[in-house]
Amino acid sequence: MITLTFVKELIKRNHIVELLCIENSKIHTEASKENITTIPLRTSLIDLIKNLFVVSNLIKKRGYELIHTQASKDLWLLVPALKIINSKIPLVFTKQVGSFIIKKDLLHNFLYNRVSKAFAISNVIKKNLLETTSLKEDKIEIVYNGIDTKKFNPEISDRKKIRNEFNIEDTELLIGMLARFTPGKGHEEFLQAAKILSKKFSNLKFIIVGEASRGEDDYAYNIKLLAKRLDLRNVIFTGFRNDTVDVLSAMDIFVFPSHSEAFGIALAEALSIGVPSVCANSDGVLDIVIDGETSLLFEKKNPVDLADKIERLIIDESLRKKFSNASRKRAIEKFDLNITMEKTIRIYNELLINKN
Repeated sequence: MITLTFVKELIKRNHIVELLCIENSKIHTEASKENITTIPLRTSLIDLIKNLFVVSNLIKKRGYELIHTQASKDLWLLVPALKIINSKIPLVFTKQVGSFIIKKDLLHNFLYNRVSKAFAISNVIKKNLLETTSLKEDKIEIVYNGIDTKKFNPEISDRKKIRNEFNIEDTELLIGMLARFTPGKGHEEFLQAAKILSKKFSNLKFIIVGEASRGEDDYAYNIKLLAKRLDLRNVIFTGFRNDTVDVLSAMDIFVFPSHSEAFGIALAEALSIGVPSVCANSDGVLDIVIDGETSLLFEKKNPVDLADKIERLIIDESLRKKFSNASRKRAIEKFDLNITMEKTIRIYNELLINKN
């Protein structure tokens, strides 16, 4: 979805964009619905070698001025394809996820030496690139995954839609998290904190939004089983929702308990809606929130500390209001999609000028 948003924003700004993708993949299907020009590739063993020449011929015939990939693994295809035709056009890639593998051997150096600029989506990802690859600091730019702050706007969202759907009373506080069901997202700590808080307050409801990642159905089942074992009758599991704006608007407190997150789009969206938040004190979260100004940070994997920080917001309505205003302001100033696109296009132009 980030890639599609990126492509659509470039097209909106009158840039000609063609999307190279795997045939019949989700992104291929969705891009076709949006009438985005796609170039699908097959991924059989025979096609992997063939694709090198397909892509190199495409670059030559189509006259591309710049290539930008959203995954470093694509460098294995793009760099050799560019080498075949001796193309000097800029090559940009965005690093979305950290890696624990050191990539400073001869082959990886061959790939990364061809990179014109790497976009890191947070400081922790920039640090990861410096530690695991041969890229120098001047080749790395922090470019956040932007969000549409006009869409994620408390003034046009419907706070009551979700609350009415799940019978949340006006006197009840709704505390929620939004994440795929996969280990490391902090579902366990969220439920354990809910148990602690439910013993102290009678006006709380908790909502967990999301579905199981591929192959994680057992994990999702165990999380729901944990809620039953804790005898939590005030927890709502919604499954997948595509009305994220209204879901976030319904919340009084947003919780982001992920153990390790490169950035955290859902958290940035919550800020944009103006939901006060409690977040784990690690990784990309530290680029998004400001402790004591937009949010409260808790020690990751610590449900007692999480419950304590949530309680501070439960009992202090004025603090929630303060955080709400500061969150909306920070989202507009730091993570608005226009800021991301303006920075991206500026870097593109600089690379093209330097190339010439």
